[in-house]
Amino acid sequence: MHAVILAGGKGVRLRPYTTALPKPLVPIGDQHAILEIVMRQLAAAGFTSCTLAIGHLGHIIRAYVGTGSQWGLRVGYTTEDSPLGTMGPLLTMLDRLPDHFLALNGDILTDLDFGDVLRDHRDSGGPLTIATYARQVAIDFGVLTTESDRVVGFTEKPSMDYRVSMGVYGISRDALSRYTPGLPLGFDELVLDLLAAGTPPRAYAFDGYWLDIGRPDDYDRANAEFAGRRAMLIKGA
Repeated sequence: MHAVILAGGKGVRLRPYTTALPKPLVPIGDQHAILEIVMRQLAAAGFTSCTLAIGHLGHIIRAYVGTGSQWGLRVGYTTEDSPLGTMGPLLTMLDRLPDHFLALNGDILTDLDFGDVLRDHRDSGGPLTIATYARQVAIDFGVLTTESDRVVGFTEKPSMDYRVSMGVYGISRDALSRYTPGLPLGFDELVLDLLAAGTPPRAYAFDGYWLDIGRPDDYDRANAEFAGRRAMLIKGA
């Protein structure tokens, strides 16, 4: 099984932590970078190879990961010279990817079984599988329902339930074949195109542990919780 780790972003929302380090290399706990945890999880899930899509401070990621042999993986690299969106980097390596592969952000902390996501995707026969997570969003205001100039409904500080993308995808290479390498391609554009074509993505529902390390608050929470979840996140560590 093969995975592509998207690790080219600048991590603007996580500054000042990412001023000198790429976001996938910020430390979790006292020993591990986020990216190391992801690599260990991929190897434990049965992946044998992966490609790192790097950009901002990519030379530091390359120096840290090397060949990936320390985790039992074969690691290759592709460099994003200009921003290509979430899916754009995949187009530059499409001819080197297997028919079905996993793509994931390099800055997530989760106990999701990456291998099961890819197997589920491959068995489904669909173009794209999106790992999803339940989130509840609290609205801090009273919400009005209006018709013209009349208030016809009112809810005091409601909570909205959503399923959100975890930043982990099972992808079939054919789903990307229509797009031009070197041009930006966002996750949103791909999903909307698939919906318009009548080939909707598949949802892989997950209700375990997941943090998107995108903001200082998320990063602080990850560090506070890591010691108690270390054995769950890194098997055998």
